[in-house]
Amino acid sequence: MIIEEAAVTLQLVSHSPGQTQVLGQLIGEYAIAGDVFLLIGNLGSGKTCLTQGIAWGLGITDYTASPSFVIVREYKGRLVLYHMDFYRLTHFEEVAGLGLDEYLFGKGISVIEWPDRGLPELPQENLSIKIEYLSATDRSFMLKPTGRRYVELTTSIETELSGERGASWNWL
Repeated sequence: MIIEEAAVTLQLVSHSPGQTQVLGQLIGEYAIAGDVFLLIGNLGSGKTCLTQGIAWGLGITDYTASPSFVIVREYKGRLVLYHMDFYRLTHFEEVAGLGLDEYLFGKGISVIEWPDRGLPELPQENLSIKIEYLSATDRSFMLKPTGRRYVELTTSIETELSGERGASWNWL
């Protein structure tokens, strides 16, 4: 059974790339093996910036670049980060042929940009993160958990951001 609790959906505004990275770092700190994060947003909305923060939260010091031209980049930290980008794929069959099971159900976490190109192949339980461009520096984030694990994760992030680490966040 899939659990989705609308009351747990977290909406907030980041005012800088650094603040976006702090959100990502929290996600990375709370991440466990098998987690799947779906990043939804237009070009330039901050998906890769958020992923850089997730990498830092996993203890990864390598620069996290967009995998647009290679589809998957792998980074090693506390857990392996599989950073995927489906932007250049046009049919879900292309995603099906990638052999995603080893990434999605392995010992690492998966961060997927442009997941709509491969939704039938992705786990139903995940944390969907919608990012919208508001201004040159401001971005809105909507974290929508599907499944008990992601409800708990979103609640933990909300608790952290309600404290000292979230002093400069605006809530929607």
